[in-house]
This record gives sequence, C-alpha cells and structure tokens, in this order.
Amino acid sequence: MIDYQIQPSTRRCSVTGQEIHPGEHYYSVLLEEDGKFVRKDFSVEAWQGAPEGAFSFWKGRLSPPQQGKRRLPIDDEMLMECFQRLEGQLEPSRLRFRYVVALLLMRRRRLRFEQSEQDGSQEVLWLRCTRTGARHAVVNPGLTDEELETVQEDVFQALGWE
Repeated sequence: MIDYQIQPSTRRCSVTGQEIHPGEHYYSVLLEEDGKFVRKDFSVEAWQGAPEGAFSFWKGRLSPPQQGKRRLPIDDEMLMECFQRLEGQLEPSRLRFRYVVALLLMRRRRLRFEQSEQDGSQEVLWLRCTRTGARHAVVNPGLTDEELETVQEDVFQALGWE
C-alpha cells in the first residue's frame, strides 16, 4: 500500500505561525520525514534558506481562494528539477514519485519515450529530454490505476498544484 500523506499549504508560516495572506510571497520546502514527503511553508520574513535535509524548495505567491477547484499552471522547470533530483533514488516511495513525475513530463512533452527493457524483474523506461537530449532511465514500479491516481494527487499536493 502507498502511504503519501502530504498536506496542502496551511497558509501559515511554519516558523512564526502567522497567516500568509493572498498576494504575499512565501517559500515552500519539501522534506522527507519518516519516509514521507512533507511540505512546509515559510513567510518571506522567516525564510533563512532551505533547512538541513530539504529535498526541494521553491518560492511562490499565495493566490486568493478560487471558486470551485482550479489547478495552478504547472511549472515545467520545477517538475524537471524534481525529476532529476530523484534520479538514482532506490526507496520505493521515491521510485513511485519519480515515475509519476516522469509521466507528467511526458504528457507536458518535456520527456519523450524511447524504449523499455527488462532489468531482472523490473521494467525500465528510457526517456529523452526534448530540450537537452539527455537520456533518463525510469523504473516502472508497476502501479495499479488507483495507486497511480493517488501518487499523482500526492505529487500535485507536494508541489502546491492542488
């Protein structure tokens, strides 16, 4: 069973506890705690750089609450950076996360599928970056449709696109 429980933005600074208001800039950090990705937000005033052990971080601007459910535009560069930082990771949760990020990048036409091959008991997808030409190996973790959907939602939550 996949256990991704990454909370969406709390709209509060994790250091001061003060509310981050619509229109204000903030920083978000993706950390791994107890084998799970956790997102923490920081006000600009409290930001002193990424904390020790940060997996990834980014600067954003809090938009006003939307009527209905609307996703923010996907930042391809941030998604590609996340994909590259997960390269070589062997933990199952990170393999699943990287696989879903790879699928999103293929959908966004940043990565192109070239071939797949069997490496022992696992399938490896070979993808090529359409901008740099770099080749990337991605392990297919064999997710069910339900697991795939769950991991995709977790990727969106972790990166603040929900």
